[in-house]
Amino acid sequence: MIYVRDKGQMCNNILQFAHVWAFAREHGRRALSMRFAYKYQYFSICKTPGHNFFRYAVAKFAASRGLIPVVSYDDPGVRDESKERKMLDSANVMVQGWEVRFYDLFLKYFDEIRSMFAFLPEVEAAVSPIVGRGESSLRLGLHVRRGDYARWQGGRYFFSDRQYAEVAARYASTVSGRRITLYVCSNDPSLDRDEYRRALPDAEIIFAQGNPGEDLCLLSRCDVLIGAPSTFSLVASMYRELPLYWIEDPDAPVSDKSFSTFRDLFRRIK
Repeated sequence: MIYVRDKGQMCNNILQFAHVWAFAREHGRRALSMRFAYKYQYFSICKTPGHNFFRYAVAKFAASRGLIPVVSYDDPGVRDESKERKMLDSANVMVQGWEVRFYDLFLKYFDEIRSMFAFLPEVEAAVSPIVGRGESSLRLGLHVRRGDYARWQGGRYFFSDRQYAEVAARYASTVSGRRITLYVCSNDPSLDRDEYRRALPDAEIIFAQGNPGEDLCLLSRCDVLIGAPSTFSLVASMYRELPLYWIEDPDAPVSDKSFSTFRDLFRRIK
């Protein structure tokens, strides 16, 4: 068994595990996510055999006591075949690190990965009525990332509500004549909602109130996505390969050319 000890938050964990799982799938091995064995219980993978707290605890103990080898991926852009051999030759092994990447295998098994992280029925049921409110409109998903972004990379992508709202409004102006429903998902409970209402007075604006799984599901059901560079908006785009605009400069013009795809952006995530 290849156990994957994930780092970061939910969507970091999805991508990290999926890279290792694709490697394991290619070589006829099994992989188990430590994080989805007990946390973030929103996805199909959480209900698969082995993904339970007991297996998580046993594997964690074994790795901490040196009973199984640990392979760490900490160097960006470096392929180390000795690590791959250890992953394949060990009966049980723990894999960890931010920098584990098997891009081509990820895309080879892309559909299986999306199926593995399909949302559980209760998540879909919570989101469907909200999505239905924008049924006849263009659904614009806006991910307002705050929290740790105040410090990450010196606050480079920590934007104000006014900046997020103005970016959304600039995009809306490019699709004039079409009704827009704006879905705002955020990890900041103190959004200035009036900023969005002022910037997009003709749009229906829905501020999501769900848990992280429900917010991710909601964004994945939109037509286009906008947000600061983040694995959360990236994974949301993954499910249906939605056009995604990562805000690098909040004052830049927005057009169709501003949007990219998951297949491009997932190679650029830091």
